[in-house]
Formats: sequence, structure tokens, C-alpha cells
Amino acid sequence: MANIKQSKVYDAVVIGSGVSGSFLALELVKSGMEVLLLEAGEFFSRSNFPQKEIDANSKLYWGGGIEFNTDANIALLRPKVVGGGSIVNQALLDRFDDDALSSWKSQSGVSFFESGKLDKYYAAAEAELNIETIPEKYRNENGKIFAEGFKANGYQYAPLTRAQKNCRFEEGNDCIECLSGCRADSKQSMLITTLKAALGKGLHIKSLFEVGKIENNGEEVKIHGLYLKKYRETFKARKLILAAGAIGNTKLLLSSGFKKKLPALGRNFFTHPQFMVLALFNREISAHKGPFQSLKSADPNFRKKGFKLENVFGPPVAISMLLQGFGSEHMRFMKRLSQMACIEVAIRDTNPGIISLDKKGKVRIDKKLNDEDRKRKAAGVEAIQNIFSSQGAEEVFEGRLPIGLHLMGGLGIGENSETSVVNPEFQIHCQRNIFVADSSIFPNAPGINPSLTIMALSIKAAQEILRG
Repeated sequence: MANIKQSKVYDAVVIGSGVSGSFLALELVKSGMEVLLLEAGEFFSRSNFPQKEIDANSKLYWGGGIEFNTDANIALLRPKVVGGGSIVNQALLDRFDDDALSSWKSQSGVSFFESGKLDKYYAAAEAELNIETIPEKYRNENGKIFAEGFKANGYQYAPLTRAQKNCRFEEGNDCIECLSGCRADSKQSMLITTLKAALGKGLHIKSLFEVGKIENNGEEVKIHGLYLKKYRETFKARKLILAAGAIGNTKLLLSSGFKKKLPALGRNFFTHPQFMVLALFNREISAHKGPFQSLKSADPNFRKKGFKLENVFGPPVAISMLLQGFGSEHMRFMKRLSQMACIEVAIRDTNPGIISLDKKGKVRIDKKLNDEDRKRKAAGVEAIQNIFSSQGAEEVFEGRLPIGLHLMGGLGIGENSETSVVNPEFQIHCQRNIFVADSSIFPNAPGINPSLTIMALSIKAAQEILRG
């Protein structure tokens, strides 16, 4: 990292150090390219991750922990840290099914959106990580309620596939701590997998650097930004890779004046809105203990109805924001936190949002639920109520704020430059030396955890970059 130079023209500069940026950086440095990775967030390690929830919110996310759509009725969580979402999520990995891929192919016209054509890239991504499921003996009480409730109602479920290694549940480790970064280096975040490997092969990283604008003459890209929010610096690259996610990539291109050349820029933004449904029991549940997220729905009827369920929980501040009521009513719920169970319904949203900039250059997110989205949510909540009722819940209530965790779109991939931003070779239309492969290129909401597909697409994109 000490050899970072502004005067140098790098073979490639990667903006964003999450799943896509890390996988792309590794593939490029393995080929011998000199690569600089720029990240607006801080570089943490297992020894200094924030240990308090309030500190984690402010240090690991944009917006001090939470951002909102224009109506302030969908909370958006956008990581800001070296390693991106792999630091703060639960490392859930799923391959997309034929339903998701065929919908992408139909909308985008991109021919490789077929399971057989992506299998080798999925396999290559999986080979970089240790992948496990939670053994039944380690499920916490919330997980047991989920499983027994599914059985009682005739629903199908399955263990979540997770990127983890040696979590030592028998020693009493609680995965909820990993929402602030894994202090045991058990979660297979980019920090200890692809980024570590890339650094060993010569990758340069500059953290706490926020890119504000890019200029491209076709041969060389200039990347302008601020280090530590006050020092202006510019870097140069023959090739630029955008890996700052749906909002980050869109904001940068809009700020750099690309809208006229890219009419679809900022469109088709999706979030998989997630609604947490909580239940009170007359016994200790301790939903935050052990592996707090271990099971998912695997019911084909749920998939047809456009939703999925997972057992989940949150730390105290997050739960307090979801609970109903004020004052003594709110306190009544918080005092029984350890008696709460929780299942979330995540919908495959159908109403695309728009990312734009206001007159001051700040991001504006226009995103709403339509009637179909609300129908999907209602079907999921009904299934959760059936599950909790079958297990003897005293009271069931919905969290009052949907959360957007999977931020997708804005730079949709496609053949048509009028309706998409990125071509099938992962290049920005009319910008042959600017590449994108992260969730911002998703044509629509797949309804499946996106991380593994982002990894697979990034490996495929690296091949395209190296071929050029």
C-alpha cells in the first residue's frame, strides 16, 4: 500500500472493495496487472472491528447506518468498509435458479443467463471460500421454531448455505456479533479470502478515499476524489472497474455527466424489501444466540408467490427501531427481547425504483411498493403467522419498517443501449474501458441472495477484461 502513486497509470483501478471488487481485483493481479483498489470506508481487521452496535452503524455504513427512499418508508443499508457487504452480512450463498436467470435473459437479451453457462463461474467462486450449513444440533430456539412451524404447516425448508469456517458454536460463539465484522475470522469475508490473496500478489489498496468524478478519453481514465474527506487526489488507469454497488456506481456516473450518453442510468433499482415479523413467547427464545440465521424456506409455492422466509434477528438498537409503540408500550416489548422469535419475509419486488441526484448532487432514491409487492408481502406474513401460531406464540406483530439489504440495478446489463447501461461484455455502453459486474447490473430482482452470483459474474467479467 505504501507504493500507491498518483502519477502512475495503473493497468486497472477498481472502485469498491466488496464482493465484486475483491474478486475482480484478485483475478486481475493473478494475471500480472498492476491494480489499485479504492474504497471510501475504513480498513478494519479482526482486532479492531467496532464492538458496540452504535459504533458499527456509524463506522461500517453510509449515512451513519441507514439511508431512506424519498418517502422515508424503506430503510436502505449500504456498507462502507473494506470488504463491503461481506463484512456486515451473514455470508449467505445461493446459485440462481432457472426462474431468476430466464427472467434476466428475457429482459436483457444476454445469452449467458442460463444455469449451464454460468456453472463453471459459480464453481470457481465457491472454490475461493469455505462453504457450510449449520448442523441441526447447533440451531438456536428461533431456528427450532422455524423448522417445527414449517413441518406443522406442511411447508418446505432447507438449511442456509453460508461462507464460514470453524465458527466454534460449541464454545458459545454468537453469529450476531458478525454483523459488526467477524472477530474470529470464521466468516469467509473478502478481507480474509480474496482481498488477502490479492494483496499477497501485489494489489494496492487505498481506503478512506471517496471517488467523486471520473473523466475518460477512451485511452485513459482519470479518477478524482477526496482522501480523508479533505485531500484532493487523482489517479489514472487504462481500465476502470466500478464495484461500488447500485447507488455508488450510479451516483458516480451521474456526477461525471454520463446521463446523456446512458439514458437508462439509474433506472430499474430493486432492493428485495425485507419485513421482519416478531412473536412473543412465554419462554426464553434468545434468538440472538448461536447461529442466529440458519434456515430458509424452500417451498416452490412460496417461490411462485414471490417471497422467501428466513429465521433472523437483530441487535437491540435495530430491534428497537422495528417495534411498535412509544414510551411504556415500547418498553414493554424491549423488556421481553429475549422471549422474542423472528422470521423475515423478503419479497421479489416488481416495481423498479429510480436513482437520481438532487440539485445539490445528493442521491435521491424513488422506490415504492406496488400492489403486487404488497400482495407478496401479505402472503409471506400470513405464512409466518401460521408458523408462529402453530408453535404457541402469545402475540405476533410486524416490524414497522421494511429494510432494503440487496441493493440492485441502476446500471442494468443488456444488448440495447437505450434500455441498459452495461453490455454483455460488462462494458459501459460506448465506454469500452469501463467495466461493471456487481449487483448494479442486475436487470431485475431475482428473489435469491445475490452474493454468489455477483462473485460468478465478476470472475466472468475478469476474463472479458483480460481478453481486451
